[in-house]
Amino acid sequence: MGRSSRAARGTDRGRATAQPQPDVTGPGGRIHAQGPLTRPVGSGLAELRPDRDRPAAWSLLIDGAPQSMVDLADPTHLGFEYQRRLGHLIDLVAPPGRPLTVLHLGGGALTLARYVAATRPRSRQQVAEIDTELTELVRAELPLERGWQIKVRGADARGVLERTPEDSVDLVITDVFSGARTPAHCTTVEFATLASRALAPGGWYAANLADGSALPFARSQVATVGAVFPELCLVADPAVLRGKRFGNLILAAAHTPLPIADLTRRVATDSALARVEHGQPLAAFTAGAAVVTDATAVPSPVPPAGVFR
Repeated sequence: MGRSSRAARGTDRGRATAQPQPDVTGPGGRIHAQGPLTRPVGSGLAELRPDRDRPAAWSLLIDGAPQSMVDLADPTHLGFEYQRRLGHLIDLVAPPGRPLTVLHLGGGALTLARYVAATRPRSRQQVAEIDTELTELVRAELPLERGWQIKVRGADARGVLERTPEDSVDLVITDVFSGARTPAHCTTVEFATLASRALAPGGWYAANLADGSALPFARSQVATVGAVFPELCLVADPAVLRGKRFGNLILAAAHTPLPIADLTRRVATDSALARVEHGQPLAAFTAGAAVVTDATAVPSPVPPAGVFR
């Protein structure tokens, strides 16, 4: 989504048999003097573009759409607004510095996995990224630090979630997109139930949603996740919440109360305006939206033309 709050995406295309990848490690990485790099990958045409403001940072674009930003010199830097909001959740899910077990559904350039590894050393993370060619590109050009416990599986996100042991992870982050749309099979109450099953007591679920106009997809997702988790909140730009433009919304859910006040304070420190909806306002936002099932699911909406420009 670049520096605006326009929709950014993870990647996941269809279903596939799991292909375990080695730890993504290695010294160095691509330098700006080498210039941009364009390469076909499974999910489209990938481009690594040097960031003009940060000398070791790179943006990953897929088919022209900004997808991730990575700063090789500072893995705690989250350049996209939706990722900063997910970063706040990562910061709040447990006391500062405590290692986490995290399942990332959708990997991209592994920005959030880097953030967890840097801010919570000794964390154990698994990433489901079906585009193995993209993972190979990231591993070669934007390597992770040696010793970070990050495993990448070249498999469908839901397939990995189905195989995740019960009560085994502290946080499930869903950022799954095929092209610019979330696949239908990752939007259902059955999917949310699998996420709930994977979470250890006190664990959280978080999802990156993209929607616009009357927000029918976002409303249905809040209703769907709310059928499984009793505690919910939604974080987004007020203009997106009003349906004034297409953008990202972060949905967080848990079986125990979420730290709404702390999250609201952290969101307020960001340069990009955002609002945290919960309780009665969120219930009013969702009113009338149907719970999505495997039998009724459709992908998230197609972004409007030009939204990524």
